[in-house]
Amino acid sequence: MKKTNTIINTARETILTESNAIANLAKLIDADFEEAVNFILNSNGRVIVTGIGKSANIAAKIVATFNSTGTPAIFMHAADAIHGDLGNVQQDDVVICLSKSGNTPEIKVLVPLIKNYGNKIVAITGNVDSYLGEHADFTLNAYVEKEACPNNLAPTTSTTAQLVLGDALAVCLLDLRGFTSKDFAKYHPGGALGKRLYLRVADLVEKNQVPAVNETDSIAKVIVEISEKRLGVTAVLNKEKLTGIITDGDIRRMLSKSTQISQITAKDIMGKNPKTILEDAMAVDALTLMEKNSITQMLVVDHKNKYVGVVHLHDLIKEGIF
Repeated sequence: MKKTNTIINTARETILTESNAIANLAKLIDADFEEAVNFILNSNGRVIVTGIGKSANIAAKIVATFNSTGTPAIFMHAADAIHGDLGNVQQDDVVICLSKSGNTPEIKVLVPLIKNYGNKIVAITGNVDSYLGEHADFTLNAYVEKEACPNNLAPTTSTTAQLVLGDALAVCLLDLRGFTSKDFAKYHPGGALGKRLYLRVADLVEKNQVPAVNETDSIAKVIVEISEKRLGVTAVLNKEKLTGIITDGDIRRMLSKSTQISQITAKDIMGKNPKTILEDAMAVDALTLMEKNSITQMLVVDHKNKYVGVVHLHDLIKEGIF
């Protein structure tokens, strides 16, 4: 078994080898990259991303990134392409081909077939002088000095370089399309990420009861209202106008000072000028305000400042936003 120091050093060397190679990629970006981005942007078709071996795995991830950022793309395995899947390539599609050497047999068979269809090819290769590099319409240089593998064999640094260039393409296209967080939310409706981008306070409030008492109501009624509505809080109203808030903490503090509560009303213990949030605000904004003010509930109002309900920290946790 390797010693801890050896393991840590190997891990650090791997990370540094890859990070240095990625930093060098920035120097290799040239006019072909810009032309490739503009061609894809103005294309009427999709982006087909293909590769063989580990490059195929990277190609699949690049496709996922394109699709999630507004550039329609599909994955086509290079080996499957020459055995029937080439039918995926339509007239206006752009093909991105990944290959470290640029000289693998499948790539040499595939490239002329794609060219015969009239489709443009973007090469991402570590060898610009290879068959792929010379026959592509746009060649992106993914050269790395060495793999992170100590034997310089296992695709590590080279596949990371391919991935980074794919990300660079996607981000450039995203920027040129004016792709916003709202667009991003459309493609990511599920999970916590999507919810942070589209879920509004109103979506949470509608599931909750609406605790409310009048300023003149007794403390007994306040306690019942807080207990029945199960949100640990109630709004205090004066003729439907929001004037205050009472939390279960306010009740406990009151009882610790006196048990003579028969003459005490909601107005006597309510907190004035409660923190509120608009019902059409983003749920994530409610979370930010709660964290800032160290509270677990907020009263929700409409644009006329009419009280409509309560949003609770538990609602945000349940939706995975916290």
